[in-house]
Amino acid sequence: MTDYQTIEGNAQSANRGYVEQSNDMFQIDLERYWVEARTVKFWIAGIIALAVIAGVVITMLSTELFRASARVEIQREADNVTDLDPLERRSRGSELNYLNTQYELLVSQFMAERVAEAGNLARDEEFIEAFNLQNAAEISDRQLRGILIGNVSIAPITQSSLVDIRFSSPSRDMSAKLANLWAEEFIAANYEKRFGANIQAREYLNDQIAELREKLAESEAELVQYANANEILILENANGEAGSESASQTLIANDLVALNTELAEAVSNRIEARAAALSDTFPSSDPRAELRSALITAESELAQLEQNFGPRYPALIEKKTEVESLRSSIARETSSILRTAEVRERDLRERFNSAKSRFLRQQGEGINYGILKREVDTNRELYDALLQRFKELEASGAGQNNITLIDRASPPGAPYSPSLVRNLAISLFAALLAIALLVYLRVALSQTLKDPQDITRRLGLPVLGTIPKTNSDVIAESLLERSSEITEAYKSARTNLSFLTPEGAPKSIMLTSSVPSEGKSISSFALASSFAQLGKKTLLIDGDLRKSKMAELVGRSAESHDGLTSLLTGATNSISGETIKVEGHDFDFLPHGRTPPNPVELLASPRFAEIIELAKQEYDHVIVDSAPMLSLADAIELSRAVDGVVYVVEFDRMKLRAIENALGRLQSTGAKVFGAIVTKLDEKGAAYGYGYGYGYGYGYGEKADS
Repeated sequence: MTDYQTIEGNAQSANRGYVEQSNDMFQIDLERYWVEARTVKFWIAGIIALAVIAGVVITMLSTELFRASARVEIQREADNVTDLDPLERRSRGSELNYLNTQYELLVSQFMAERVAEAGNLARDEEFIEAFNLQNAAEISDRQLRGILIGNVSIAPITQSSLVDIRFSSPSRDMSAKLANLWAEEFIAANYEKRFGANIQAREYLNDQIAELREKLAESEAELVQYANANEILILENANGEAGSESASQTLIANDLVALNTELAEAVSNRIEARAAALSDTFPSSDPRAELRSALITAESELAQLEQNFGPRYPALIEKKTEVESLRSSIARETSSILRTAEVRERDLRERFNSAKSRFLRQQGEGINYGILKREVDTNRELYDALLQRFKELEASGAGQNNITLIDRASPPGAPYSPSLVRNLAISLFAALLAIALLVYLRVALSQTLKDPQDITRRLGLPVLGTIPKTNSDVIAESLLERSSEITEAYKSARTNLSFLTPEGAPKSIMLTSSVPSEGKSISSFALASSFAQLGKKTLLIDGDLRKSKMAELVGRSAESHDGLTSLLTGATNSISGETIKVEGHDFDFLPHGRTPPNPVELLASPRFAEIIELAKQEYDHVIVDSAPMLSLADAIELSRAVDGVVYVVEFDRMKLRAIENALGRLQSTGAKVFGAIVTKLDEKGAAYGYGYGYGYGYGYGEKADS
């Protein structure tokens, strides 16, 4: 990428500054705040000194305060293990809620009122004297509570149930007295809240228990009478308690269940016996299995004999007899087992049907029994619950308080307030806030150019050069020195101009500014001199036809020439005849000549553009020093005839809004603004990193220039 393309890319990025301006405004420029802080360093030192003095004075004038502390332990209320309700697990959240509730109660109006009444503080001479109450008789209860709450504080001990109750006052003894009184009243109030209503509750429960005891006795007697009259025998369950369902717990019901089980087993046995008889197979535990095994062996031996011998063979006849005997034994055994199973099944079925009939008859009687039984159970549960609650209330009536006084407060040995270190820290912190606010407001409210990069951020223009502050009386001599700071600064600006076009620096450039004395004329002179040092044939035109001071830089000899005015009016047509050679700088200068009555009309004529075109044919570079933009149209008319405009901005002088308006007027006419040159950069500007060496002429005086 060529240098020209690089500069073009930078210029395009700068032109996007307007679009990105809103985003940049929200970025904190720490460097700018640091520079602003250095600018007001004496104010900062004064604020810090005042803060230190204020901290010392406040410490000396403040009343000494003594703080005493009493420590109590707030235990979580114990779970009621005798309660009939299920025991619930206490969560960490519920414990924190309980402790926070106690903390709020400690500093409540309720506690302040109890302490005031318990200590009779409205008539306590020591209390009245300690708080310097002039008209103690006229103090209202509300004011007294306000004094107490304003001086009491609590400090829970981390990761514990301990809490310190602190009271501060101008009196050592009063602080200890009120801290202890506050702890004692809090413990007493908690005890009253927990156990105050127990006696009335026990009396009420005693009456209810007596009434329910009689009702329970009556319902139990009625249940027993009904069971005896209907011969209902209730069996106890596995836990040794009478069940609530009568039908499933009577003796007949139990018999019916047992008979049903035996009958099912008998049916299963009969079916197994019949299946065994048909399949001719028996389980190993069956005695017929052994007979069957012997039969199989005998039949096998018989078959072998029949193959080898005739039917009359004695051994064969004997074996046939043995086989028939075994078959008869198996048949008799099978018939006996099947008959026994059928008889048992029939007997159990008869007994089961008889029991079922009795059970069905008793079901109707069991309904009434169940009703009476549930009534007895309900009365018994209510009675047990009330009796248990009565015992619990009786036990808790003499229970212990869950809040205990651990350490009593004692008179402190030294005051805790005022503290010089704390007051100084607070004063210095307030001073830092004031300093930060001062620096921020100076940066936020400042509308002038504080940072050369604001040219790009706010105005969307590339910075072509930054020029240090110097004395205009020696500018010409300083430019003759090739190594001077001012020469180096304008060389940098000239180098940046040379990258604006592919051919190098533009042929014709106009320099303007917002108001006079921003360094526009000096910059025009210096750029012309810098181009001339490169061997470029350069022409500097004084285009300020109103109040030019270019002659002060070039010399008084320029005042004798008709110059630009003569060329514009047509009095002369030769540019070379009106120019003068600036000694030592090797460039030609075209003065403005006589001041005309109508500068704008002359500059708006096509003649000026013709002059520029003629000059561009003779010279490598033509630089036009125009009038300022503010309230004038001269620069706008001149910008139409040149290739582009370089805007000169004095550091930390003009408001950026005014510069924006002036640039807007220029750009609305189609003028091309190449960029800006920042002049008169002082030590604040150097703090941003825009420096060329040591000094920058900081010790020189400044003289107004055009």
